[in-house]
Amino acid sequence: MSNLERDPQEIQCGAEAGAGREVLMGREVPLGGPRAMAVSRTLPGVHRRMIGAWCFVDAYGPERAAMRVPPHPHTGLQTVSWLLAGEVLHRDSLGSLRQVRPGQLNLMTAGRGISHSEESPETVLHGVQLWVALPGEHRHTGPAFEHHPTLPVLDGAGFRATVVMGSLGGVTSPATAYSPLVGAEVLVGGAAEVPLDPAFEHGLLLLDGAVDELDRGPLVYLPPGRAGVRLSGRGRVLLIGGEPFGEEIVMWWNFVGRSHDEIAAYRKEWMEGEGFGAVEGFDGAPLPAPVLPATRLKPRGRVR
Repeated sequence: MSNLERDPQEIQCGAEAGAGREVLMGREVPLGGPRAMAVSRTLPGVHRRMIGAWCFVDAYGPERAAMRVPPHPHTGLQTVSWLLAGEVLHRDSLGSLRQVRPGQLNLMTAGRGISHSEESPETVLHGVQLWVALPGEHRHTGPAFEHHPTLPVLDGAGFRATVVMGSLGGVTSPATAYSPLVGAEVLVGGAAEVPLDPAFEHGLLLLDGAVDELDRGPLVYLPPGRAGVRLSGRGRVLLIGGEPFGEEIVMWWNFVGRSHDEIAAYRKEWMEGEGFGAVEGFDGAPLPAPVLPATRLKPRGRVR
């Protein structure tokens, strides 16, 4: 998905969030333009910009809508498309054409550069779109696309977790990952304690249902040092996490880079029609890049 906005985000921290937790409130962002469907964006925020290598979290629906995101570029990241309801058609400049449905994973690795589009018929859409920042040694890797129709599951007392990316409780996703991380949909069905890697920081987002420890909308941040998290109720929760990302990055529009000059070069390549390939079959023009800000973009770490 596109249109990385730079508006500030409200955050609640401290004792009321509980034992080192932070509650990151989302902000509403139109997807693909002011008349498009709205998404709730909880990462990046004005204070906390990453959880592990996860640098972008959009949640949308359930809402009856038609998704239409014209061709746009990406660099230095992976896009993770996960649905709870509906279907979305992915096209990219590698020639990939793949529908993603609930329980399936579409994973696109941008690497040094790729362009793609997303669209769906008018239907009930409910899902999340996430980005994973690629570490420096892998950020110029060749672009790639993966579709995983089935994913492994971790069963535990009171929960069932589909492991979308990385590893959870000894269960590992087949999806390609470039840093130690986890991404999972956790179905909570009572009182559960979900295992966590103590070396990871984590985030929890309620997707549907009622889970006592979570409210619908905010992303709850958990610092490293936890071997598990207790959840109770009945609902679905997105769990993301990873080793704290040690590099500073620049995120602007749909690009992840390391400097203002690098981002400016990516923008120039896109606007001049070079370097990102063409998305065949989409009925419409590509998205133009916004104008760069008057001030230079600064690399930032996980928090600021």
